Amino acid sequence: MVRTTPGAGKMSIVTDTDLVVDTVYGPLRGTSTPSADLWLGVAYAARPTGPRRWRHAEPPRERGEVVDARNYAPVSPQPVMQVIDLGPDAFANEDCLYLNVGTPRGVAGTDAGLPVMVWVHGGAYLCGSGSQPLYDPGSLIQSSVTRGTPTIVVTFNYRMGAFGFMDLSRFSSGDHVFQANCGLSDVIAALTWVRDNIERFGGDPGNVTLFGESAGAGIVTTLLASPAAKGLFHKAIAQSSPATTVYDAERGERYANMLLAELPPEYVRAADLRRTPALDLVNASSRIFNLVPNRFPGTIAFAPVVDGDLVPLDPLEAIVTGESHRVPLLIGTNRHETSLFRWMSTPLLPVKNQGVDAMFTLIGTERPGLRVPEPEFLDSSYQHVPAGARSMAISRDIGFRMPAVWITESHAQVAPVYLYRFDWATPILRLLGYGAAHATEVPYVWGNPASSKRDPMYALGGRATGEKVRHRMQYRWLGFAADGDPNTGEDGDAIWEAYEPMRHSSLLIGGTEDTPVEGLDDTILRAWGDEVLSFR
Repeated sequence: MVRTTPGAGKMSIVTDTDLVVDTVYGPLRGTSTPSADLWLGVAYAARPTGPRRWRHAEPPRERGEVVDARNYAPVSPQPVMQVIDLGPDAFANEDCLYLNVGTPRGVAGTDAGLPVMVWVHGGAYLCGSGSQPLYDPGSLIQSSVTRGTPTIVVTFNYRMGAFGFMDLSRFSSGDHVFQANCGLSDVIAALTWVRDNIERFGGDPGNVTLFGESAGAGIVTTLLASPAAKGLFHKAIAQSSPATTVYDAERGERYANMLLAELPPEYVRAADLRRTPALDLVNASSRIFNLVPNRFPGTIAFAPVVDGDLVPLDPLEAIVTGESHRVPLLIGTNRHETSLFRWMSTPLLPVKNQGVDAMFTLIGTERPGLRVPEPEFLDSSYQHVPAGARSMAISRDIGFRMPAVWITESHAQVAPVYLYRFDWATPILRLLGYGAAHATEVPYVWGNPASSKRDPMYALGGRATGEKVRHRMQYRWLGFAADGDPNTGEDGDAIWEAYEPMRHSSLLIGGTEDTPVEGLDDTILRAWGDEVLSFR
C-alpha cells in the first residue's frame, strides 16, 4: 500500500513493508522511504501523566503484540512559537515520551554495527520536538551512506517548560513528591533505550554520539558532567550551547514560585498540582517565559538545576575541574548568534545597552565574589565591533561563545575537542542584517535548508553555495560520529585539527570553503578571562 508519511513537513511517498523489529519492550512495525527505514513514535519511557507528572522517567511497559511505529507521536505540551515549525500534523499531549529511529535501508536485524547519532532538539527548554520537519533524517542518512560511513539517526521528544524544567522539589509534601530535572531524566531514558535496543536495528550501542543545538546543546554539555549519563554516549556535539544556564536550587525555587503565582489558586497546593490542566501549565509557562528575563536580565525561566542527583555539581565547574566524561567533543557557535533575538524582539537574551548593563549588575549583585569585567574595559575590548552592534556582540559572547571556549579549554585536557565558528549566511540573511544567526547552521547539518525552490532562504540566491556548506558539514559531523575525525576525507577540504590550548585553533565554516584559524578567540579571552561567568 502506498501512503504518505505524516508529520514530515513534505509529503514523502513510501511503501509499507513488514519492517518488524523485536525490541526489549516488544515488536515494532516500521516503514520505508526512498532514503531510509523508519520506526516512528516508539515509546522509550512510561507515560509521564497522573502520578508520574514531575517524576523522573520510568521504563515503558512491555507489549506482546506488534506495535505500529509508522506515525509520529504527540509532542510535549507547549506554547505556539512563530520560529518553530512543528509540522502540519503535530499535536500535543503530556503522553509525549517517544522517539524515532531512522536507519539506512535494509540494516535492521543485521549485525552491521553502525554508528548512532542521537539528536536533542532546541527551543529554550520550552518548545520543539524530535519530529519537526527540520529534523527529517533522510538527507543525513543518505549522506552517511554516500560518505561510506552509514549511520543510524535517532530523534525524540522530551518534556518541556513546566513539565520538564521547573524544579518543584521543594514543594514536596507527604505522599506528593516532585523531582527536579524531569526533562533531563527523559534524555537519559532515551539514551538508555538506545543502549538496550539499537543493536536490533543494526546499530552499535558502543558508538553513540549525542548531538544537539541551543537548549539541546545545553543538555549535551550538562550531561557531560552527569554521572547518570556515564557510558550512554561516547562522543558529543554541542551547537550553540547555553552551557552556563544551569541554576542552583534557590533560583529554581524562585522561578517555581513565579510559575505557581500564574496558576489558578485551586491548583497551587502540593496535593493539587498534579490535577492542574495541562493547558493552564502551558499558559503559565508562556507568561513566565517572558516575565523572568524582564525581571532578571540574562536568565531564562526554564533550565536544568543542580539537584544533587542527575546534576550533582554545576556542569561548567565540573568540566573546568576535569570531572566530566572523557569523550571527544565537537563544539561551536555562530558568528551572529544574537541577531535572532533582536529580530524576535524577545527579552530572552539582552541585546541592547540597557539590558546588558542590567545583566552585569545582577550578576555582580548575586555573586559578589565573582570578577565581573568592568563595562568600560569590555567596551574597549570590542572596539573592532561597530558601536551599534557592541551590546549584541557582548551578549553573544557571554551567552554562547565564551561558554564554548571555557569548555574547550578545559575539556581539551582530557579528550579531543574540535572548536568551530559558523560564518555562512545566505544573501538574504546578510541583507536583512541577520547574518549567521542563532540556529542558522541547523538546516545544513540536517540537509533540509529549504523545503522548496520558493523558500525565502534562497530568495536572493546562494543555493549552490548552501549545498556545498551542507555537504561539508554533514560529512564532518558524520565523520566525527563514525570515528571521532571531523574531516571530510575529500581533496581540497580544510583539515580540522583538534584544539590545542597553546594555539587556540578553530575552524571557520564558510560558504565555499572552511578555514582553520589560530587565535580566533584571543581578544575575547583577554577581555573575559578564564573564570566562568554565570548566574547561579
